[in-house]
Amino acid sequence: MLGFYRPLFRLVPDNTKIQFMKGRIAGLIVSAILSTASVILAFHPGLEQGIDFKGGIIMEARTPGPADLGQLRTATSALNLGDVGLQQFGDESTVLIRLPVQGEEAATQQAVSRVRGALESVAPGTRILRTEAVGNRVSDELFQGGLIALGISLAAMLVYIWFRFEWQFAVGAIATLILDTTKVVGFLAVTRIEFNLTTIAAILTIIGFSANDKVVVYDRMRENLRKFKTMPLRELIDRSINETLNRTLGTSMTLFLSALPLALFGGDTLAGFAWTMLFGIVVSASSSIFIAAPILLFLGENRLRRGTEAPKVAAPGVPAGAKARGAAQGVAGPRG
Repeated sequence: MLGFYRPLFRLVPDNTKIQFMKGRIAGLIVSAILSTASVILAFHPGLEQGIDFKGGIIMEARTPGPADLGQLRTATSALNLGDVGLQQFGDESTVLIRLPVQGEEAATQQAVSRVRGALESVAPGTRILRTEAVGNRVSDELFQGGLIALGISLAAMLVYIWFRFEWQFAVGAIATLILDTTKVVGFLAVTRIEFNLTTIAAILTIIGFSANDKVVVYDRMRENLRKFKTMPLRELIDRSINETLNRTLGTSMTLFLSALPLALFGGDTLAGFAWTMLFGIVVSASSSIFIAAPILLFLGENRLRRGTEAPKVAAPGVPAGAKARGAAQGVAGPRG
């Protein structure tokens, strides 16, 4: 009967003993290089800001047959409305048109009417499916609000982890969250996925998932600190990661498989959110092992063991096994 309750499928064996901390230096170096490159890419060539942050007009049009982008581009460029961009959006008969900010509402409406007329002249029967317009002032407020949301999220995580664990855990978690966020921003810069309110929501979701994953691993480390107070911290961290590896991989795979259909079949509206989520899930799962844990090891090598005493030498006649059992039975550990 006991075998009935055992999981039918496990990603890694229960007795896994991978020595992750052997690669701690390589993990931190690779992470630092990727994050530095991501910050550079965020400024040059920069992020592909969407209409939410850049402002302007977006029109989605559908032609009766396959769209001739060359003729449509020529017709709209002759309107002298600024740098007009056209691209296929989904199927070959749907076109996405981008116009720069035109000024007041009357000028925006006039520009939309002129573009509609130009499209109708080239492809009679063209239908305008949607029109979105955002002014400069609104886009600036949205951009500032998005950055404030990211900052508040990181600050809240710092306070929560600091109060729940020792400060070494909090510093390691927040540093890892910042590195994860910069890598996601670099991914957006490389793939030219639009940086808009949707991708901000994806980044906030990734931050929450990443923080949850690190709290799970940190909880096991704290339990093992209480249980094995004489075990070297490096060995204890490896043991804790191996014990939570099934849960980390299982949770990450579940979320990954949930977002994958959105990326493949969700259309252009949801594709940016989904691909950002997929990349962030992979980064968050790996950073718990190769970034958060090594940072904790460097910060807590001597501090997390304060107040503990070396095991006393057994008196003559006391069996060695009794001495070992006594040394392993400690309950002191970091505050929780």
